[in-house]
Amino acid sequence: MAQRLPPLNALKAFEAAARHLSVKKAAVELNVTPAAVSHQIRTLEEYLDVQLFHRYNRALELTDAARACLPKLREGFDCLAQAVERLRTHTSGGMLTVSVAPSFASRWLMPRLHRFIAAHQEIDVRVSARMRRVSVDGKDDVAERATIDTWLDDSDVAILYGHGHYPELDVHRLLSLTISPICSPKLLTGEHPLRTPEDLRHHMLLHDDTGDMYDGESFWEVWLEAAGITDIDAKRGARFSHAVLAFEAAIDAVGVVASMPLLAAEELASGKLVMPFDLKVPLTSAYYLVCEPHAKTRPAVAAFRDWLIAEAAKDDGASGS
Repeated sequence: MAQRLPPLNALKAFEAAARHLSVKKAAVELNVTPAAVSHQIRTLEEYLDVQLFHRYNRALELTDAARACLPKLREGFDCLAQAVERLRTHTSGGMLTVSVAPSFASRWLMPRLHRFIAAHQEIDVRVSARMRRVSVDGKDDVAERATIDTWLDDSDVAILYGHGHYPELDVHRLLSLTISPICSPKLLTGEHPLRTPEDLRHHMLLHDDTGDMYDGESFWEVWLEAAGITDIDAKRGARFSHAVLAFEAAIDAVGVVASMPLLAAEELASGKLVMPFDLKVPLTSAYYLVCEPHAKTRPAVAAFRDWLIAEAAKDDGASGS
């Protein structure tokens, strides 16, 4: 059975007077008369059968009972304010916050986001590029889920690389992924031209650490095994925490990176980068759109979700990924 609460106006009057230790200042804040504030406080005292203030000629002093309840009362008002704000955000517009991995944000999302913004000018979009923490071996589901929950604490949706098993969340697979060696066209000629996978032994291996961090296995290990190459050390070479940094090194002909062609689509199309071999190895992980089940009912989230799924459908399996 629900507890019967005191009148909200009486609680508001008490909280304001307690914060200011002044009936007059509370009255100014609440835009009522001092007599109305005093009346509300006395109503609350009678309702609770508890004295809340010691009243002096020119001052108020909280009783011990009032001091004890005040922190929880303020916490309650904060919760009410947050609840009302959540109701306000369930309008057609408002702020939409998207958490996303940095490389995916810069290489895939941002070149397309202007289309969503143009179509939904009533929605203010905030993109938060962030790395989520994982365990050393990349296989700790508890640690991964904890970081995803942290993302969703201050975001409406998250776009992340992973396996997609996130119970109690709304999950949509956006993009299937493949990996392949990618390099500057300069490495196709010269003293040791890249013509077969065996030629990789003459070049530095550049590592996009996404596979190590989230799958527990490097992209080079996955690709070389699929190519049947056993005598090249898959662990040697330079490492980069973001794919975008590895691509920059590859453009400068520092070496060859094993990564997702999806994230290098612009450079591959322009010829700054090339894929020297035909073999593209599918990954078990993919990019997923994730949100709390209640969040997808918000018009802003629903609009972004529909748009993102449509954009991903254009690329999935059609962009060399």
